[in-house]
Amino acid sequence: MQRIFRNIIYSAVLATAITSCKKNFLDVQPTDRVSEDAILADSALFEDYVYARYVGIRLQDKEGDGTNPGFGRGFEYAMWSSLTDESMYNNDDNTWLVQKGLLAPENTGIAGTIWGRSYRGIRDCNFAINNIEKVTMSGPHKDKLLGELKFIRAFRYHDLIRNYGGVILMGDNVYNLTDNLQEESLFNRASLKESIDYAVAQLDEAAALLPLNNDGSWLLGRATKGAALALKSRLLLYAASPLYAAGSWQAAVTAAQAVIGLNKYSIYSGGYGNLFLNGDNNESIFVRLYTKNAGHTHLEIANGPNSYGGWGGNLPLQNLVDDYQMDNGKAITDPTSGYDPNNPYFGRDKRFYATILYNGASYRGSTIETFVPGGKDSKDGPDNWNTSKTGYYLKKFMNDAYPLQNPWGNAGFQPWYYIRYAEVLLNFAEAANEAYGADVVPPGSTLSARTALNLVRQRAGVNMPALPAGLSQTQMRDAIRYERRVELAFEEHRFYDVRRWKIAEITENKPAGGITITKNGSTLSYAPKVALDGRKFETKHYWLPIPRAEIQASNNKIQQNSGY
Repeated sequence: MQRIFRNIIYSAVLATAITSCKKNFLDVQPTDRVSEDAILADSALFEDYVYARYVGIRLQDKEGDGTNPGFGRGFEYAMWSSLTDESMYNNDDNTWLVQKGLLAPENTGIAGTIWGRSYRGIRDCNFAINNIEKVTMSGPHKDKLLGELKFIRAFRYHDLIRNYGGVILMGDNVYNLTDNLQEESLFNRASLKESIDYAVAQLDEAAALLPLNNDGSWLLGRATKGAALALKSRLLLYAASPLYAAGSWQAAVTAAQAVIGLNKYSIYSGGYGNLFLNGDNNESIFVRLYTKNAGHTHLEIANGPNSYGGWGGNLPLQNLVDDYQMDNGKAITDPTSGYDPNNPYFGRDKRFYATILYNGASYRGSTIETFVPGGKDSKDGPDNWNTSKTGYYLKKFMNDAYPLQNPWGNAGFQPWYYIRYAEVLLNFAEAANEAYGADVVPPGSTLSARTALNLVRQRAGVNMPALPAGLSQTQMRDAIRYERRVELAFEEHRFYDVRRWKIAEITENKPAGGITITKNGSTLSYAPKVALDGRKFETKHYWLPIPRAEIQASNNKIQQNSGY
């Protein structure tokens, strides 16, 4: 059986009943799963099945350990940031081979589960879409569930597209183990444009069916019209980008404007750091919520400093630290910025302090000490096997009210933002600048690229200087890329941004930087270091390789990405 379809046909809560065999004493009704007939006969059970599609497929094989949390890898031990110039994972967790350019179809490391889990999710959605008319419930409610399923399926395709390029489009087909799957056309990859057009069309259909708000029985976390339109905005921004070259900047502007024009979302005013502790706010468009006592990763212990009992997981790189501007809006390389290399963490963009723990930062009633000799969060401190290799620890997403040690069942309930309004504004700003320039208000909009960007820069508690009028398109492009770099840090955007901009050959070939801080009496000296040897990026790495097992299982009918 071809493995691509083996991945598609199994579901976390659905098992297809095989009824063609004669009944005998070996025919035992499984007690660990629900049959198709039971799901379709019970409207509440069917809705639970649909809702479970958000959770995602938890692969239990050599490519995954069963902890994939839904669509993305947020809150895994190693975050997607640790495949980029944002961070490195302290103890590898299958990330270093990606950082070092060793990806191969036979060894895809942390990225190995995307193909299989996505197609399994698509198959599960197709089952529900094909059978929803058999379920007894009101027409309007069926429409909402159908919109939800089309959104989830489109999200799966979006994940495939941004990692592999053109993909195999399954339509509404539901393949089973007994099907003849020898048709060559079943393994043909659509073009990148065809793949994006399909996903965008599905999102348009979803947006027409989904409710505007999460209220009543449509709980926070379920897809809405805004979520579908915002994901469309992301896809069309990607489509217009240099790597894709499969769409227009004008179309990306229109898509982002459709979200802005809902007049539903705004920039959260309660502080940048607090935003990531509660997903129920006006900036939230599509968010993953975590259930107490569900056994998912606990951020505080997974990423906390070693002297606090943390494991020092995703460690910010000096590459990212150096890119944070001063709070006057100037780069630290600007001699007029006021940057002091002997006091490097003073006066920086306030998002720096909400994102990164650095030497001297206040934390849980104490102070971070990464200096040597003797710093409690350095190799001279307790649990030195967890010491940061970069000199920094992650602060973003952390809730200091949760216990760091022995957190099981008592922590880890922060939301994970798949899409928030700041991203939509940044999508709009980028597309508008490329299509019209920094200060032109596109047709049908009330914002220019510059004014949209300033809404993000000047959120309460950040208050970076407003960008002035008159910036060139190139200057504005640089400003937008800076904002995406710091505003969306650790939110799984950087990996895709540097690729779609085709600058990964620059950013991902720079050494993984860290800092060595030496204390001599009351004086600290700062020396840069390489925290992870051998970072390497080649042209072929703009797309992931399709796992070799998938190619082989199709009798080599699936076309591999170039260079692998």
